[in-house]
Amino acid sequence: MKLILALVLMSLPVAAAAQTPAAADTPGKTASGIEYVQPKDWTATTQGSATVFLAPEGDLRIAVVDIGAAPDAAAAAEKGWAAFRSGATPKPRLVTAAAPGDGWDERTTLSYETSPAERAVRAALAFRKGSLWTVMLMDGAAATAAKRSAAASVVQQNLRPAGYQRETFAGKTAHALTPERIQTMRDFVAESAAALGVPGVGIALIEKGKVVWQGGVGVRALGSSEPVDENTKFMIASNTKGMATLLLSVLADEGKLQWDQRVVDLYPAFRLGDDATTQSVQVRHLVCACTGLPRKDYSFILADAGAPASATFDGLAHTQPTSKFGELFQYNNLMASAAGYLGGALSYPGMELGAAFDHAMEEKIFAPLGMRDTTFDFEKGMSGNWAPPHGVDINGQIALMSNDFNLTVYPHRPAGGAFSTAADMAHYVQLELSKGLTPGGKRLVSEANLVERRKRGVQVGDDSWYGMGLFERTAWGVPVVTHGGTLLGYHSNWYALPEADVGAVILTNGDTGAAMLGPFLRRLLEVLYDGKPEAARDVAAAATRVKAQAQARRERLTFPGDPAVLAGLAAHYRDPSVGNIAIMDRDGRKWIKAGFIEGPLATRVNPDGTTSLVSAGPGAIQVDALVGKAGDVRTLTINDGQQHQYVYSEVR
Repeated sequence: MKLILALVLMSLPVAAAAQTPAAADTPGKTASGIEYVQPKDWTATTQGSATVFLAPEGDLRIAVVDIGAAPDAAAAAEKGWAAFRSGATPKPRLVTAAAPGDGWDERTTLSYETSPAERAVRAALAFRKGSLWTVMLMDGAAATAAKRSAAASVVQQNLRPAGYQRETFAGKTAHALTPERIQTMRDFVAESAAALGVPGVGIALIEKGKVVWQGGVGVRALGSSEPVDENTKFMIASNTKGMATLLLSVLADEGKLQWDQRVVDLYPAFRLGDDATTQSVQVRHLVCACTGLPRKDYSFILADAGAPASATFDGLAHTQPTSKFGELFQYNNLMASAAGYLGGALSYPGMELGAAFDHAMEEKIFAPLGMRDTTFDFEKGMSGNWAPPHGVDINGQIALMSNDFNLTVYPHRPAGGAFSTAADMAHYVQLELSKGLTPGGKRLVSEANLVERRKRGVQVGDDSWYGMGLFERTAWGVPVVTHGGTLLGYHSNWYALPEADVGAVILTNGDTGAAMLGPFLRRLLEVLYDGKPEAARDVAAAATRVKAQAQARRERLTFPGDPAVLAGLAAHYRDPSVGNIAIMDRDGRKWIKAGFIEGPLATRVNPDGTTSLVSAGPGAIQVDALVGKAGDVRTLTINDGQQHQYVYSEVR
């Protein structure tokens, strides 16, 4: 890491050190008139045709480069790198096109391979307007890129051709969701699922307090003829967060907590790795993604099974903030989990944390809302009318998966462990739209404490902010309250459009379903406001991109793994901070089990000549471990893609 930082700093123009960081997001233009926004706290310098933004940490740069004419996106990116930094120009591993949009005639993403030891990020986006190209480059420390993701989004989402005016529906009256418009949405979902290979989708549409349509598309599982309907259960992942903060809202009405009350005063066992932050955390901060605690999901993904609910608080006690309080958006699932368990503990003191939370959610949220199929019970969730998860396998095919991996969230279930249905989620969205009334018209929570969750907190990207377990954004001029959910093989979202009094739910049981969520909202707005037809082409581009990514990944892997590498592995490895890795023989192949991840082993030779082990089971979450040694002790090193590294040593 020190070497990477030194190389980055050596390539900076001398003038960079003298610049003053921007006090706020600051609009600007390149020499050719391309519009950009300089992120708050980042410094900007001009380096020939490049406008370069330097992160406060000094180890990450984003550049916007005027290219001019170029034969294609790859050639434009090559020119951009040459203008941006000295040394060899990196060669792209994968080039994928997005649909035209935001004023650009062509938009292309270029991915570059880095070696695990670099812990670096390197990427390019090439944009063409007419015959002229503009390139956005990112280069530097992966940890800083993760921490500063909101700033990167601000740059990307505000990069526009000179004079471009984005389409807006602000001030327009939404059309009614007539049967014809509902059918348009149903057709879009069906066509998108087919293009992306998503087996099943649950959908609900809400207007003026009523569910105007709910149902499903496709089948519950590949190889099955059982259809998805409005009562099919999916895991809804982080959509659980808004329901957990709804519990806190109800408790605020009951006088059991105040939003600005210190957590340690309500739950004295609460601790973070930093004492000052511990004492500063109020109830609202548990779910604001603003305390400076980084994402740390691999700490429980790689952990051994069987952890109790109290593991949430154990994990937090060993987590240090990496940014100032209230400074940045850093999404931490353990903090959101603690919020839910606090609600359980206040509702039923003396009861085991997990049981108290489950009971409080059932009695205070699910039952009053009529969410009869929503549960944290895996046995109940995975019975009857439920949709198991699917992922892309090593050969790029959609495959049915076990749901065992998703048990990883159970000890931390307030952050994302619920099963639900389109019909039940519609009831929840009805509550959000009515600002506290159940579908039957009974007040469940005060409007004041419900909307407190929506107040804009830290910025996530252009026109997007995080509140308390909810995102508040402006999409093409339309206010939207929303949240999404991601687990292995499950991707979902719900949307509430308060001005139009319209809501929607989309639940999918395939990793490729992630590519449907943004276009689904766009298509809904197109239907409501006669918007330009862009959603379908976004899905088509995503389908092409998914196939290209799978092919590129397969080409880099040796599967089954290199026999010489596999023969040199130890049978057992351990990192005391997380748990164990086992290497075993199964069905004539070497397999790996690391916490909740397991699968047959592939190997990959990295650009620096090192070798990594990669689990090759279906699904978007895999083990990627660098093979190494510390003296004569064999090691495996896993970087979580955020700000943490786990080093496993062989057990002798």
